[in-house]
Amino acid sequence: MSHADQEAGNGCEGVPGNLAGAGPVSADVRRGGRLTGPIGNRHARLRLRDKWLAYLACLLESATVRMAAERVTVAPSTSFRWRHRFIAGVRRQRRPTMSGIVEADETYLLESQKGSRHLTRPARRRGGKAGRRGLSREFDCILVARDRNRVTHDFVTGRGPVSAAQVTPHLLPVLRPDILLISDAAKAYQAFAREAGITHEAVNVRAGIRARGAIHLQNVNGWHSRFKGWLHRFHGVASRYLANYTGWRRALDAGSPASPSDWLRIGVAPARYGTGR
Repeated sequence: MSHADQEAGNGCEGVPGNLAGAGPVSADVRRGGRLTGPIGNRHARLRLRDKWLAYLACLLESATVRMAAERVTVAPSTSFRWRHRFIAGVRRQRRPTMSGIVEADETYLLESQKGSRHLTRPARRRGGKAGRRGLSREFDCILVARDRNRVTHDFVTGRGPVSAAQVTPHLLPVLRPDILLISDAAKAYQAFAREAGITHEAVNVRAGIRARGAIHLQNVNGWHSRFKGWLHRFHGVASRYLANYTGWRRALDAGSPASPSDWLRIGVAPARYGTGR
């Protein structure tokens, strides 16, 4: 059974909304009722372009695969394919570097091979648990950094606890050199900050210290909480698509794209907006 079929069969707990919010598309993208603007290579083979705006309204409402398919009258497999094509376009949008005080922390989700026909481990029951206690390579690591202006960057770094070797290539390009980095007491962040010459403060959460004035992780941990609560409606997501879901949630959290037409312009004409991490 495919990933799309599994999600479609799990009921639909997406947020209801009004497709009338799709709004018009600018003249360079839509003319005479047809989409005529430049279409990126990854969208060139997608058909039914007259339904794209209505579908993008479903993405803005966090609709499930089945809910979006029913609203736009396409097959669940088409709904699933469109979801990831359009999210990928938004993920590539260039984002600003982070400045001032930057909080960085990771969160973990149990690795999932949902939708895979060939599992690399014994199958789990729905809602299954890891085979061992504590953090291990059975968990996907999501590293999130967020400054006090709410500029957010998210990275799926791999399996198991994050290391300095993983932190450096992800965080270093998106940080201004004069920032104050706040993290927990994990050695990975200490090593990264020392090697990068970045000012660093650690919050020893394990010792029960959650804040020292402005030194805290409340903003980034709040993002983690919102992301995991939002993810429940999809009844689990495959690890290979996890970066798309973190990018989707980040776009919703930031309010950009703000409308289906904005999403369409970014998603199908990425060359005009640059590339991002």
